[in-house]
Amino acid sequence: MPLLTIFTAPKPFTNPHIAMIQRNALRSWLALGEEVEVLVIGEEEGLAETAAELGIRHLPQVERSAYGTPLVSSMFALARHSNAPLLCCVNADIILTSDILNAGRNLLATRQRFLVVGQRWDLDVDEPLDFSAGWQERLRERVRHEGKLHKATGSDYFLFPRECFNDIPAFAIGRAGWDNWMIYAGRSQGFPVVDASKDVFIVHQNHDYSHLPGGQPHYKHPETLENVRLAGGRRTIFELSDVSHHLVNGKLVRPPFSWRRFWREVEIFPLIKLHSYPLAVGLYFLLHPRKAYREYREGRL
Repeated sequence: MPLLTIFTAPKPFTNPHIAMIQRNALRSWLALGEEVEVLVIGEEEGLAETAAELGIRHLPQVERSAYGTPLVSSMFALARHSNAPLLCCVNADIILTSDILNAGRNLLATRQRFLVVGQRWDLDVDEPLDFSAGWQERLRERVRHEGKLHKATGSDYFLFPRECFNDIPAFAIGRAGWDNWMIYAGRSQGFPVVDASKDVFIVHQNHDYSHLPGGQPHYKHPETLENVRLAGGRRTIFELSDVSHHLVNGKLVRPPFSWRRFWREVEIFPLIKLHSYPLAVGLYFLLHPRKAYREYREGRL
């Protein structure tokens, strides 16, 4: 039985660059060895052929939004067909290393519930990558010279025990909002939400947005607005700075104290402890009156 099932809903393999970077990502996950099972979900063009070629388990039937986008809730339900104790939802352009296995194994030894998230490194990749012996070291060296650490906003991977996240709203995958909700949901359910950026090295292969309507980033897509609505509103849009723990050298540690973090914890207290959105909005008005009034006028509270 594998320790970890990695699952994803790739984009169509029709764009040559998107197809290439997705194949790189899938091959990196397979290169992690027998402890990992890879699961691809959906019926996007070229997916069945790629899964067959790489020997990856493929589940084509996934529920979709009105726009035809796979739903996160359906993806998570399908991933539970695996018997692995750990699940990891990952964007299909992300290269993973053995760090993800080490983090999951260490945490699973002491915790029954947790969520691991983290920052990515961005890298321009224009060629199929070599995953022969030593590939992780070569990749780290390349990223050190050519890569750029992405800002600490959402996350591109979500590692958790299979007992967690049984009730997911019908978010559209690949649109903003749902990844932020995962951090909020973990905090509100009281288990460790862990920023593993220091211990888990992942690489995002840069790409354009030609696969989206108008070539616009997903932040501007109508499904992003729907994701935020399903999340419960903008106050549930948490970032990596809102985690409860960091993973450092395999150990859980609390984030260092700062006044900024203190006041942020005060701000989110009604959400994660009292589970009251109206109280959270009221406190937001008290702490950020100008921003809150502007968002109220724009209908974004």
